[in-house]
Amino acid sequence: MTDDPGSRDAVIIERVFDAPVDLVWRLWTEPEHFAAWYGPDGATVPVATMEVRVGGRRQVCMEVPTPDGPMRMWFTGEYREVVANKRLVYTESMSAGPDRPGQPQSAQDRARHEDHATTEVRIDLEEVGGRTRLRLTHIGIPADSPGAAGWEMALDKLGARVSTHRDG
Repeated sequence: MTDDPGSRDAVIIERVFDAPVDLVWRLWTEPEHFAAWYGPDGATVPVATMEVRVGGRRQVCMEVPTPDGPMRMWFTGEYREVVANKRLVYTESMSAGPDRPGQPQSAQDRARHEDHATTEVRIDLEEVGGRTRLRLTHIGIPADSPGAAGWEMALDKLGARVSTHRDG
């Protein structure tokens, strides 16, 4: 992936959380916490497998309600950069699901989804006066896409979870 997110479609979102960096890092990298906030409103994450180390694999199942009943989407990827409490970079692609864990979807399966390629997610964290500035860059997702709106909702949910853990 290129280091210049402006050279491709990208979602770039910055948020500041009233919490220390190590808490935001844990909520992003520990599967039970990640599953509790990831995805747009109404989505759940019944499966989150995360080997948070360079070269480690990740597999996430997101379930979203639809008029025809719940729809499951599987994502797989690999961690490219892991700098605790500072930077997390991983790839993400649609996956075939539990019957073929970690395997990419077939071309026919991918044709049903807007995203056909492997994308890259970058999370940069910075401590600012006891708070955490988070910059999310998802390269390969257009800024005006449903995926961008999903990230906004997910980060709202992360903010709520940060507040719960900071106060509890």
